[in-house]
Amino acid sequence: MKTFGKRLKEVRVAKGMTQRQLAEVLNVSSNTVHCWETDKQEPSLSTVLFLSDYFDVSLDYLFGKSDY
Repeated sequence: MKTFGKRLKEVRVAKGMTQRQLAEVLNVSSNTVHCWETDKQEPSLSTVLFLSDYFDVSLDYLFGKSDY
């Protein structure tokens, strides 16, 4: 099963975004995005909900519970 961090990186890269660009959208540092993608930290629930909407993927997908 893929982790949240790996899924976040996949959807970010698929959209052609850098960590810095995503950080700017979320008003966080690029280091924060890096920590999420390497599973060193977890974003808040409101951020996860935003990411799900922003990348048009389900929460189950982001958390590795489904492949779509």
